[in-house]
Amino acid sequence: MKAIVFGGSGFIGSHVADELTKRNYDVTIFDSISSKYLQPKQQMVVGDILDYDLVTKSIKGQDVVYNFVANADIDTINPIETLMTNVMGNAYIINAACNSNVKRFIFASSIYVYSNKGAFYGSSKRCCEDVVKDYHDEYEIPFTIIRYGSLYGPRANYHNWIHKVIKQALTENKITRKGDGEELREYIYVKDAASLSVDILRPEFENQSVNITGNQQLKIKDLHVMIKEILNKDIKLEYLPTTDWGSHYEITPYIFKPQVAKKLTSNQYHDLGQGLLECMEEISKEVQDENKL
Repeated sequence: MKAIVFGGSGFIGSHVADELTKRNYDVTIFDSISSKYLQPKQQMVVGDILDYDLVTKSIKGQDVVYNFVANADIDTINPIETLMTNVMGNAYIINAACNSNVKRFIFASSIYVYSNKGAFYGSSKRCCEDVVKDYHDEYEIPFTIIRYGSLYGPRANYHNWIHKVIKQALTENKITRKGDGEELREYIYVKDAASLSVDILRPEFENQSVNITGNQQLKIKDLHVMIKEILNKDIKLEYLPTTDWGSHYEITPYIFKPQVAKKLTSNQYHDLGQGLLECMEEISKEVQDENKL
């Protein structure tokens, strides 16, 4: 089986590409930059998803198509750039996938589709979900939509919140958060999410929407305390008052809209503390490398 992963140089995409390779898929990565994590058995295509001819050429002969490409920084997002990349880019990919008769198209969405938060990132994901379902209704292309919760783990960049927090703790001896820390999240280790992202290729997940989130809820302030205790440093926890949550949700992303999805979890998963340790090791090396410059 052949699989192409659009956005496969990035955080979740690179881990899914590795999981596919582990399960003996012939994997191609398509991204705007060459992957730092490219394995010897993987192929690399460097290009723009808005280059429809290149997208079409790359998808030809593939059995499975994943789309992880997105402008995902909610706070500093550019509307036109976001809509072009997230919506039009996805339209180009699924149209080419449809013309190539792929066996499954997988769209990486977000639990923000349940919410009226998430700014243009959230609205672009909601739009893309509708487009995917319309392509299925009109052209019968098999699909799976994955709605990810709060991901963390190795290979994350500054857009990832836990990465930001750990780096701030290491470099500034403090953690700053707008809000009181009572907000709830369901964190999931990226490698666990990647494994589940390949499990969804099973027949029972065809033409389904699937939520991939953590196994338990955790308060933001409790996560801060965990990081402080693991680092064993005098980390100042600073909570800034705010009455405007802007584009982020406080307790739940859900508002009353009929968007049913299955929730997929695994009995085997990484403990949050162990996952944080791996993040800290990677980010600590990143900070050391930056200090050498």
